[in-house]
Amino acid sequence: MEGLDEKLKGLSIARRSHPEEPTYLLDMALQPAGLLAVSCSNLSIHLHDKDTLDLVGEYRGHTGPLCGVVFSHTSPDLLYSGSADGTVRGWDARCPGSEAAQVFKSDPSHRYCSFDLSCGDVLLCAGTEQVNGEDSFLVFWDVRKPDGGLLGAYSESHSDDITQVRFHPREKDRLASSSTDGLVNVFDLSRGPEEEALLATCNSDSSVGSVCWSGADYAQLLCLSHDEGLHLWDLSQLDTDKPLTVFSTSDARGQTLTADAGCVDYLVGGRWLEEAQKLLVVGGKNSGDLHLMECDGRGLRLLRTLEGGHASTVRCFLWDVAREALVTGGEDAQLLLWRPGASAGPLVPASHYGSHQSHPARQDPAEGAALAPK
Repeated sequence: MEGLDEKLKGLSIARRSHPEEPTYLLDMALQPAGLLAVSCSNLSIHLHDKDTLDLVGEYRGHTGPLCGVVFSHTSPDLLYSGSADGTVRGWDARCPGSEAAQVFKSDPSHRYCSFDLSCGDVLLCAGTEQVNGEDSFLVFWDVRKPDGGLLGAYSESHSDDITQVRFHPREKDRLASSSTDGLVNVFDLSRGPEEEALLATCNSDSSVGSVCWSGADYAQLLCLSHDEGLHLWDLSQLDTDKPLTVFSTSDARGQTLTADAGCVDYLVGGRWLEEAQKLLVVGGKNSGDLHLMECDGRGLRLLRTLEGGHASTVRCFLWDVAREALVTGGEDAQLLLWRPGASAGPLVPASHYGSHQSHPARQDPAEGAALAPK
């Protein structure tokens, strides 16, 4: 079977979306049945055909910046989105343009800047911005409950905006969270109260932008900071005397990849590719070029540079395992599908559109209740 390196080296543009309006593409989620959901800076969620990238529908309803999209694992026609408007919404992917089928809320002062759905499709968790300059909250719902399913919140583990929450891909009660306070926390939610559920705290010494489960059995965590730092920790070493750090750099921009490729200007994100047993890290140049890299204990190794695609900063990507394809989206409002040996003709020029949306002012504080044991 052709290895990952060879597949990535053969990537070229197969499809390119043509934006109808200027909007940043912020995050994306893949539905196995054929849809690609993309959250946009204009507060809409676009649905695309994942093979043609044709726009097949959209959802509107959020009134604040979006913080992600994710499809249900067992009911793939259900799409979730989170927002700084203080809601997580569930949409019926079979009915584009319809109103949200579910709306999850907590305290009116809560503004969500991250969320995720557990692999068991039972728990939703959202991370809030800092409330009144004091606390931030991890809020939990049971999606099966008809009354909104609010279970409670954790309020002691982070002191600033919770930039990402990520459930473990296989263990339904395992959760990682990251924050601008520099901390990455790992919880076992089956233990109930926050102080008992907290398993580990890793300090990145910088504001954390995102985390990603990786490694064999997803026992490692990749942490990317807002100042382009990268840390890879092995949580299987928690109960040993061995160091947790597999690899760490305070600034990936200083990592020379090759003499020709130079360095990255920013990091987009990471993804554990289970079939290849490799951690893929995507970094970008301000010009729109992308560096696809492998990360392990030896550091970052360049696998492929993608040129001639985007015209500005790339914000999101995903790897379609079934089709062995890469999808990327960014601030040029373009969605690109990359496949081995494909060709989509000459580059269509794209402009660098508007500035990032600012968040509305924060509201009053709220107290968080401990998550009730299950």
